[in-house]
Amino acid sequence: MVISIPEQSLELQRQGDVLARYPVSTAKNGPGEEFGSECTPRGRHVIRAKIGTDSEVGTVFVGRRSTGEIYSAKLAQTAPDRDWILSRILWLSGLEKGLNRLANVDTMRRYIYIHGTPYENDIGKPVSHGCIRMRTTDLIELYDHVVAGTVVTINA
Repeated sequence: MVISIPEQSLELQRQGDVLARYPVSTAKNGPGEEFGSECTPRGRHVIRAKIGTDSEVGTVFVGRRSTGEIYSAKLAQTAPDRDWILSRILWLSGLEKGLNRLANVDTMRRYIYIHGTPYENDIGKPVSHGCIRMRTTDLIELYDHVVAGTVVTINA
């Protein structure tokens, strides 16, 4: 999998062939690796865990656990500034020590995910808090075609 920050895109590849291409939304603050930066980390990562298999579309996650809620406009009104994580999560872990792994640049400990969002009109623009946001239907399709251990390269 290759994510391009400049193109706001994600390509699912196998042996150099592009199997699928999706628009995404990366960080409003641009690329970067440090804790608290709210930037999207660069380099080689791996999908550490897949979370949300068989969850209902719109399932709300907090701390990688379902809250039991399903996203709705009414629910959104109760927390207008919430960074919604919906439907599925692909949790990333950095592979490059000093760039995106360990110390103050650890992607996994920053809780960087590929996840669903209700803000689908913003897909294609850098507006996230560091994660890679996707349209729900695209995310579920991608989720069903990858496994934990899949390598994810994020290019700036």
